[in-house]
Amino acid sequence: MEYSPDFKKNFATAYLAEEYERLDTEASGALASAEDDADLKAMAEEDVSRIKARQSEILVEIETILKKDEEDVAAPRSVVMELRAGAGGDEAAIFARDLKEMYQKYADMRGWKTRILDDLTLEISGKGVYDALRYETGVHRVQRVPLTEKSGRIHTSTASVAVLPIRAKSTVEINPSDIVMEFSRSGGAGGQNVNKVETAVRLIHTPTGIDVRSSSERSQLGNREKAMQILSAKLEQLQEEKEARAHAAERKEQIGTGDRSEKIRTYNYLQDRITDHRINESWHNLPKRVGAGDIDDIITALQEAGGP
Repeated sequence: MEYSPDFKKNFATAYLAEEYERLDTEASGALASAEDDADLKAMAEEDVSRIKARQSEILVEIETILKKDEEDVAAPRSVVMELRAGAGGDEAAIFARDLKEMYQKYADMRGWKTRILDDLTLEISGKGVYDALRYETGVHRVQRVPLTEKSGRIHTSTASVAVLPIRAKSTVEINPSDIVMEFSRSGGAGGQNVNKVETAVRLIHTPTGIDVRSSSERSQLGNREKAMQILSAKLEQLQEEKEARAHAAERKEQIGTGDRSEKIRTYNYLQDRITDHRINESWHNLPKRVGAGDIDDIITALQEAGGP
């Protein structure tokens, strides 16, 4: 690796870059002072050799730091999964909750950690979580007879799923002046401190209209940091699409309108069948899969097919 003045622009490598340049100055000064003296020149050359060796060590340290930064950007450490009721009224809301529980149980099976951030929003952390869940993004459709349906009529409802990778280091910079921050009381059992203090945080990114809320942390600061992570993930996703799509279209790509015709997967209870329309493959024993989160073979099939 060769030295670059750009190393001073990175907070993590700036001090090393400054030391590298200081050593450069020291080496030049040593040679200049010994220009007309053979004995001093030999000593200066020894000093320069020592300096160059230290500069080589500095470049190795810088390279290690930069590689770590690249890994932090590339590898999501967790995902935020947003579920949203689509077409179908109350049954759609029930289905969204069913999917949430399915993903929670699947995460438990994989040994991942789950946290409820806000209503139908989950944070799931663990090795390989993004690679496994990234293809769950889209509109899921259910066909079943609701418990509230007295005539036995089959209802078709939908729920939307968005999977947002949370990276250790964000690739976007957010201007603080672009954020509107609101505080409210977190939900919880009545009388507990969680309800007495305004710890829940809502962030609105004014240039894009993206709205994020976090109430899972005990402190206002914790919820603010969590909301910023989610906002960063959404802005990263938006940035990837902005050359081809405006914001509204990009959100439709990720979330969908929830319309019945926009489906990636159908859960047909009467036929005891789950069908993923992207790879045209079906699985049976639907109640066990949804109820117990037993969807590993579906996830694996999508991974092997390379997604949609």
